[in-house]
Amino acid sequence: MPKQKTKKAVVKRMKLTKTGKVKFRHAFTSHLLVRRSSKRKRHLRQKGLCKGKVAASMAQLLGGR
Repeated sequence: MPKQKTKKAVVKRMKLTKTGKVKFRHAFTSHLLVRRSSKRKRHLRQKGLCKGKVAASMAQLLGGR
């Protein structure tokens, strides 16, 4: 059976942490930031972690990274 290829679109957007969790960058941070509160922008700056079945499927798409 052939090896599963890594999805390059997922590689560009997500990363695996040392413990195997899937880390991603938040959306809504590129422009029109004047209307967002400082608290909202501060929380969007931090990386997010995928949870549950989404995390499992993204980790599989990332392959053996």
